[in-house]
Amino acid sequence: MHDHELIYDWNSVEKVAPISPRRKIQFLDETLRDGIQSPSVVDPSIEDKLRLVELANDLGIDTMDIGLPGAGKRAIEDVTTIAQHIKSHGLKIKASCAARTHVNDVQAIIDISQAVGIEIEVLCFIGSSPIRQYAEDWDLARMLELSATAIDLARRYNLPVAYVTEDTTRSRPEILTKMFTCAVEHGAQRLIVCDTVGHATPDGIKNLLRFTRNMLDGMGRPDVGIDWHGHNDRGLGVVNSIFAIEYGADRIHGTALGIGERVGNAALDQILLNLKLLGELPEHDLTKLVLWCKTASQATRVPIHPQYPLVGEDAFRTATGVHAAAIIKAEKKGDSWLADRIYSGVPAGMFGKEQQIEIGHYSGESNVVYWLKKRGHEPTRELVAAVLAAAKRGNRVLSDDEIVAVIKTHSL
Repeated sequence: MHDHELIYDWNSVEKVAPISPRRKIQFLDETLRDGIQSPSVVDPSIEDKLRLVELANDLGIDTMDIGLPGAGKRAIEDVTTIAQHIKSHGLKIKASCAARTHVNDVQAIIDISQAVGIEIEVLCFIGSSPIRQYAEDWDLARMLELSATAIDLARRYNLPVAYVTEDTTRSRPEILTKMFTCAVEHGAQRLIVCDTVGHATPDGIKNLLRFTRNMLDGMGRPDVGIDWHGHNDRGLGVVNSIFAIEYGADRIHGTALGIGERVGNAALDQILLNLKLLGELPEHDLTKLVLWCKTASQATRVPIHPQYPLVGEDAFRTATGVHAAAIIKAEKKGDSWLADRIYSGVPAGMFGKEQQIEIGHYSGESNVVYWLKKRGHEPTRELVAAVLAAAKRGNRVLSDDEIVAVIKTHSL
């Protein structure tokens, strides 16, 4: 039986073209810059940072924001070391660095680029929304002057520039038109549209990206790329990123596990996972996606919630009798494809994991039989009854040690 006969995929109904027709979608990893700005995050050691860069490279992530050198001495040292590592190991991943629209920030990136001998993209940012302008007492003329000066400096040294308008999703179109135009005229090759406080809905993204693309086309600059940088304040970070691709963005930002300020950035691991399942990343090998997430968790001291997609401890575990029985029946058919999907929207095997059947108060005999056989125990009627009775007396899943204790008591 063919795959499409067993799963009717509403996600693909009336889909006549890929999400990204005629465009190569790129990804920018913000874990080591925006991600570690979270107040709950430990700034990783340089060894952990280098490991995260290597894993991002292995996942086919195109660009990595390796820091904000303008933040101080340690930031400069770490960015320099990472840039040297990328160059000396011949990694395909490209380096970028954040900078305020301030000549000192931009100059710090230039200095590292020249010292290491590697191109570093300058992610030059400034707030653009009325609420920011009011709070900061900024005037548009000054904002345009700062932007032009910073971009000019980077371009003088032939560094690529992506112009970041913070809080784009709450900015006025007439202001964005002036800021975008200024940036492009001074040499910015990309515009980074930011949902800095997680305000946007899919409709808002559609309107904003259509406006941005129309403006660039009107300037005769369809070559200028559009990035989407999303946050997760409304819980829409991942889905908004996928809509952003649909509506015209060609580079998507995110962080491992969605770490970042407040409730975090869009989770790049979940974005990659979903695009892989949508058939949009045929050339991306995501077998190290779980390792990347676990490495980021350990490096930043951010625990992974048990129910976090793909990586969480419970992602492929079940103790429910009906669910377990279905998985077991599928395995008995000798069909691993079926077993991996009968109660999972994400095939565990595609990402180096497997389905797990546990024993708890919602379990049935099939759970116990499966658990015992899996570990080399003979599932006699009496032993199965004893283990199941122990589970029914509780209010949670039994640990392996608790089940082994029942087995030992039964064998006496």
